[in-house]
Amino acid sequence: MINSILVVCIGNICRSPTGERLLNSAMPEKRIASAGLKAVVGSPADATASSVAEQHGMPLQEHVAQQLTSEMCRDNDLILVMEKKHIDLVCRINPSVRGKTMLFGHWINQHEIADPYKKSRDAFEAVYGVLENAAQKWVNALSR
Repeated sequence: MINSILVVCIGNICRSPTGERLLNSAMPEKRIASAGLKAVVGSPADATASSVAEQHGMPLQEHVAQQLTSEMCRDNDLILVMEKKHIDLVCRINPSVRGKTMLFGHWINQHEIADPYKKSRDAFEAVYGVLENAAQKWVNALSR
């Protein structure tokens, strides 16, 4: 049974906080958090990411970026990353978690979710759409 999910990207200010919020909204009974491989520790969510999420009813105002740790990896049942290379980076932090580290886009043909940081609002909108779709697929998969 998966009771805790950790969503990981690079800075923990764009993709992972949005993914965290989407999953948490759909599965409030689960413990869901996010972290970054090279987090902008202490920073709020990116302003554009926050604006796009807010527009979709998923506010990110409370988010504070945090660095991924070995303990976080160990203490979560599932780790969802945005890009395939992130799997190896997570496993450098804690090699024992390879079997529970998967792509956030796993259920949408192993889709990697591009980093919209410092790109246009349209890029953030597109990423939000992919994250929303992927989150729903995870909700469906974990409900079986």
